Amino acid sequence: MASEVARPTYGNWRRPRRPGLGPLGLLGTVATFGGLVVVLLASLISLMAAITVLVPLFLLVAPVAVRTVDGRNIYQLLAVRIGWMRRKSKGSHIYVSGPLSQRPGGRFSPPGLLARVKMREGRDAYDRPFGVLHHPGRNLYTVVLACEPDGGSLIDGEQVDIWVASWGDWLARLSHEPGLRGASVVVETAPDTGTRLAAEVLPRLSPDAPAAARAVMEEVVERYPSASSEMHTYVTLTYGTVGTRRDPETVVTDLAIRLPGLLSGLIAAGGGAAYPLSAEQIAETVRVAYDPAIAPDVLSARAENKSTGLEWEDAGPAAAIESVTSYQHDSGVSRSWLLTLAPRGTVRSNVLRGLLEPAPGTRRKRVCLVYRPIDPATSARIVEADRRNAHFTASSGRGLVQARASSEMRAAEQTAAEEAAGAGLVEFSLMLTVTVDSEEQLADAATTVRNLQASSRVLMRPADRMQASAFTCTLPVGILPWEHTLMPREIREAL
Repeated sequence: MASEVARPTYGNWRRPRRPGLGPLGLLGTVATFGGLVVVLLASLISLMAAITVLVPLFLLVAPVAVRTVDGRNIYQLLAVRIGWMRRKSKGSHIYVSGPLSQRPGGRFSPPGLLARVKMREGRDAYDRPFGVLHHPGRNLYTVVLACEPDGGSLIDGEQVDIWVASWGDWLARLSHEPGLRGASVVVETAPDTGTRLAAEVLPRLSPDAPAAARAVMEEVVERYPSASSEMHTYVTLTYGTVGTRRDPETVVTDLAIRLPGLLSGLIAAGGGAAYPLSAEQIAETVRVAYDPAIAPDVLSARAENKSTGLEWEDAGPAAAIESVTSYQHDSGVSRSWLLTLAPRGTVRSNVLRGLLEPAPGTRRKRVCLVYRPIDPATSARIVEADRRNAHFTASSGRGLVQARASSEMRAAEQTAAEEAAGAGLVEFSLMLTVTVDSEEQLADAATTVRNLQASSRVLMRPADRMQASAFTCTLPVGILPWEHTLMPREIREAL
């Protein structure tokens, strides 16, 4: 009798623990204890003086202690609302480009976080052109890789597990990449336009073929796209220069040397045919995201002329308007969601399959997984700190609290053992953008997204008052959210 092979399960991801006392965070804890010392000193003068100090202290610390489900405090919520009100009062939520705008040059430059980005191009060891996005404000450089994964249908479970393990090894290698700030994987799905099928089939029809055979093939070309979809997978790697600013040409040459090794790792992880995107292909991808209606034209131009001639300075929308709940751009209206809670417990390798598959009733859908690899030295410190905290909590609690703490301790021990064996520590998040034709379809799109979240066991919230930035972050252009904030990441983590 054949025995069933146990499939591996995954999980054990944990939200980074904030330093400090409970939900206060490090800054809140320091302010609380410092304020209590001042209150004690004021009580030596009089009771009224102590109350005068205690009330402002409570009003200052209480908003830090009150947090939402995804861990944001009152100050962070107010910062988002104030930022939105400032942008709206200055008119920054409306973007107009092209010859009729007041911008110099009259070109259709990408807006928002991509306004200052410059495009450069180099050639790798196989003489293939690849585009490099230069973010001069942060001195970051992004290279975009495209791959065609084989998919999980009709694939043995053992092969899928090998791919998952190879993907984990590839992510672990990223922590050893010099200067790497972050990576992202963007999976974009859209209804098939039928352009590529028509370009492949119709020119090959023989003029001497029977009329019935020609009619059948023409009908297949006409009706097949209505029941099919196209899927594109992009991997972006964003590097930063260490120390003094390096010449951009030197950085491009350095990236050209690294590309073959990175591509070979993607192929081993089930990425299929992996290759770098040229500057023109990156511009086409961004242009179609802002104006989905021109996707068939872009495919037709590439099929006929092998090139579209599109430049980065013309990849943006002609007009865009950001609202609280949506982002309208040329022929599409988009809404984005942000991850608040990863799948709980143990999961299988296909946990995100429903979220990545094409969604009916949408023009385009992009799922972006953002990774921040942590260097080995920092990983060891984080793992040991979590391990000590878990042991302390498990030994000091009782009852249900002790049971949960024991589970946390076992997870911390497993993480410490895996890190000591060579595994990498990576912080990750997930963003999702859905594009439809009109605002009336956004309600149906939100219902579809809720159903996809349930099937994938993730919790997400709409990126309200941040729709334009969230839309840009889901594009395959290497935007790392933590690198584009006014407040340093260390201070945000202390909150």
